[in-house]
Amino acid sequence: MAYEYLTMLDIAKINGSDAVVGLIEENINVAPEAVMFPARTINGIVFKTLHRTSLPVTQFRYPNEGVEPTKSVYANRNVECFYLDGQMETDVAVAQADENGEAHALGLEADGHVEAAIQHVGKQVWYGTGTGGDAKGFPGAITIVPTANVLDAGGTTATTGSSVYGVRLGEKFSTLIFGRNTVLNFGDWRKQTITRSSKELTAWKNSLEGWLGCQWVNQNAVCRLKDATADAGKTVTDAKLAELLSQLKWVPDYWFMSRRSLYQLQSSRAPVMSSGVPQQVTVVAGFPPIPTESNSIPIVVTDSLLNTETLTA
Repeated sequence: MAYEYLTMLDIAKINGSDAVVGLIEENINVAPEAVMFPARTINGIVFKTLHRTSLPVTQFRYPNEGVEPTKSVYANRNVECFYLDGQMETDVAVAQADENGEAHALGLEADGHVEAAIQHVGKQVWYGTGTGGDAKGFPGAITIVPTANVLDAGGTTATTGSSVYGVRLGEKFSTLIFGRNTVLNFGDWRKQTITRSSKELTAWKNSLEGWLGCQWVNQNAVCRLKDATADAGKTVTDAKLAELLSQLKWVPDYWFMSRRSLYQLQSSRAPVMSSGVPQQVTVVAGFPPIPTESNSIPIVVTDSLLNTETLTA
């Protein structure tokens, strides 16, 4: 990726804008994962979780007949944090050209890095180190979800798939983890001599950095409806989500889905019927309202889930 800097053209655009209205963010991408997933800090960057993988056996017996003692089976699994980094570098001369002051120019860049980090983490939660995620980040739901918790919607048009995930949130299920007892932080803006094109200049430097992971510590934390496409009969419906639930021994806290999936679900529902004035024959059909739940489980719309997923076997 090539270096990119705040330029005089950027500042000219900033200076020519109305200060009252301020910045209008058109690069909108809703990534609720960073807000909705519970989060906690840990001392280091790796920790172990304790899992009971098998219960002891109990049984009825006759009087004076013995029973063999049994025990639980336990396992440890590691949860690891990975380093997220966003570097900022602005020529002092460029920042000084902002008529609202250097701090204003630097603040806009900082805000942009925070939004970019939130969106990046949102995609990582689902796609992890695979396509759609970051190969140097933490594992995502797509590789964590057990096969028994997956239902195939049956889509056939390549690279047009999307997924709906059912998730249980909490420390025993799914949680964002921040390492080194801190969250993502900015340092102090500092003036520093840098080199560009073999020549030196003074620039403001800063970064957004921190250790971040996602704790998927329970096989009952996530389920997935995969390969939902626009193919006839292969879209997201209440019936398919109900079928997915029938495979589980638990109930998700939320469904996470894309806007296309939400529209498919909305379109699959029966129109709202109104008879109008009493005793009139006229029937008016309205398009179904935007779904807020399916099978009594709340829906969360996220742009972090793509509609261009590769179909899987």
